[in-house]
Amino acid sequence: MSDQPTDSAAIAHQPSQAFVESTNVWTFMQEYDIDDYDELIERTTSEVDGVPESGVDWFWDELVDYLDIEFYEEYDSVRDDSGAHRATEDASGETASIGGPQFTDWYHGGTINTAHNVVDRHAERDSETRNKVALIWEGEPGDVSASSASGGSSGRRSDGVREITYHELHRQANKVANYLESAGIETGDTVGLYMPMVPEVVSILYGCFKVGAIAVPIFSGFGVDAAATRIADAECSVLFTGDGFYRRGGEIQLKGAADEAIEEAGYVEHTVVYDRLGGSDAESSVDVPWTDGRDEWWHEVVETQDDAYDTKELDSGQASMLLYSSGTTGTPKGIVHTHAGALMQCAKELHFGFDQQPADRFFWVSDIGWMMGPWTLIGNHAFGGTVFMYEGAPDHPEPDRFWEMIDRHDLTQFGISPTAIRALRKHGDDWVEKHDLSSLRILGSTGEPWDPESWQWFYENVGGCEAPIINISGGTEICGCFLMPMPINDLKPCSLGGPGLGMDIDIVDADGESVRDDHERGYLVARDSCPSMTKSLWSGDERYLEEYWSTWDDLWDHGDWAQQDEDGFWFLHGRADDALNVAGRKVGPAEIEGVLCEHEDINQAAAVGVPDDTTGTAVVAFVITEPGVEPSDELAGELRELVGAEQGKPFRPRELLFVDDLPRTQSGKVIRRAVEAVYRGEDPGDLSSMENPAALDDIESVVQ
Repeated sequence: MSDQPTDSAAIAHQPSQAFVESTNVWTFMQEYDIDDYDELIERTTSEVDGVPESGVDWFWDELVDYLDIEFYEEYDSVRDDSGAHRATEDASGETASIGGPQFTDWYHGGTINTAHNVVDRHAERDSETRNKVALIWEGEPGDVSASSASGGSSGRRSDGVREITYHELHRQANKVANYLESAGIETGDTVGLYMPMVPEVVSILYGCFKVGAIAVPIFSGFGVDAAATRIADAECSVLFTGDGFYRRGGEIQLKGAADEAIEEAGYVEHTVVYDRLGGSDAESSVDVPWTDGRDEWWHEVVETQDDAYDTKELDSGQASMLLYSSGTTGTPKGIVHTHAGALMQCAKELHFGFDQQPADRFFWVSDIGWMMGPWTLIGNHAFGGTVFMYEGAPDHPEPDRFWEMIDRHDLTQFGISPTAIRALRKHGDDWVEKHDLSSLRILGSTGEPWDPESWQWFYENVGGCEAPIINISGGTEICGCFLMPMPINDLKPCSLGGPGLGMDIDIVDADGESVRDDHERGYLVARDSCPSMTKSLWSGDERYLEEYWSTWDDLWDHGDWAQQDEDGFWFLHGRADDALNVAGRKVGPAEIEGVLCEHEDINQAAAVGVPDDTTGTAVVAFVITEPGVEPSDELAGELRELVGAEQGKPFRPRELLFVDDLPRTQSGKVIRRAVEAVYRGEDPGDLSSMENPAALDDIESVVQ
């Protein structure tokens, strides 16, 4: 599946002039005498001759006041890429500076705190947003959680929906901050969030920001190994988790997985457990494993804290979040985001790309453990906006759960993955047609390629042929988007529009030469940094430079195939590397292979991604058993379940095939692209480095 442009691709969406002139981006263009979209991109990414108000530096500097982002102390310069702030010793012991776009210090000399901008200032006594709803939450069963019923029932309605105002969110974030300080957390310490999707995740995130702690969100659907890897790498001493959550009508236990991950990872000294399932009740049937001296209930240690706290004033470049992104090496990459950088990017994209308005109610289907979770919260709350959060499955109790919630809550923006739309589309149009979705102004999508049929279905049936689909792509590495349409743009199915504002993006060939205007398929790159670009990797500069800056001089290699068609629309063709992107969630193949090889009967494994009608990409695994072990359906089932338990159910192999050998290079590296090509019946390409060509025959025989 690919966002492949074709000669027959026609414009599917054209916004009315009235809609265009109502948008935030149009207002910006009028203020700076910008005539059209092409000029908008040029002015915000390039220094235009004779136009002083142009270029990346101008745009990101101007944006601070334009979006009303508040610094405690003004910055000295919008950026410093001299490297003076990153002096290091080289091998000879000489001091050297590391400069250039790789290590840009944005808003140098300024002080800020994200929490002040997203909650504190909106909760002030004289603020118009003090009693405005910051968050609407709905649990899958339609009830409230046990902890909220016993101690944190802010905004509980008769129908089980919770509404939390900015004043209430402020008080609860302060309680989290006070708890963290009581647990010994200081500026720069890491705090894990292995949490169900309940409103308290917002106060935890913002409480971390307040004390200067680095929040480490972890996907609640991750298995033990995946969670442990992130806890260990970040060295979290405090972990917030829950007894469990609801999914498709069932109770999913989370605390046991958290305990196993802690045992495997170490480091965690305090575990705060949120009671979602009622596990704190002595008469409850929910069995919550407990470690005295380490484990504490949320309502006993957080809700009892003082609700006043003085948010810390932090350097612009102080780390705020550590978000993990898997690559092809098997070790997740720790992406380091800063208070100023992530805030500016999220706010920019919500204001311009998603046209955030005061009365909007914004819903993006995401877990707090994925980038889109913090992105949604920070971007909307920067403007005192309202976010809608849902705990459960999209098809419970019926396939119209999303459509029913959009109708009932009058949601205005709705973001979702193409995989989820493909799955919901299978249930037919009737489930959508029974609901009024006219409140929707803008649709969104990210995470993976669209197919034209599903894009069109989403546009017509959910958006009513009026709401544009803002199809975005960037990544965890920039907490935002390299590519995104503006709501003023015409749209072709599956297109990503063009570069985001202030994002100097290009398409290059193998030599690093631009092929964008030649309409050739090439590599998506960034020619400059942006404020939200990871300041390095948690593991250090060496891997950061190797992963993103080693292909060409001073070009960020994002790893995607991209192409601009003759009408100026940008499309992506998937990853240039072999990361597995399952239902919009990336995992390194080596992570899957590592789990398979944990089984005592397995000697080696290779995991590849193949097209799938529902998830976009599915995992297919090839395994070699230990000598004397006979392959069987029972063993295959065990292995699939093992991957689901350790990495999460979405990553269970769709197929698991037993082979005698795997194709390798002379250095012993498995050639995954060859394995994938044989499975798909395609030409495996250059195999000159292969040591054992006969292995492909073995793979071909089991595939057939």
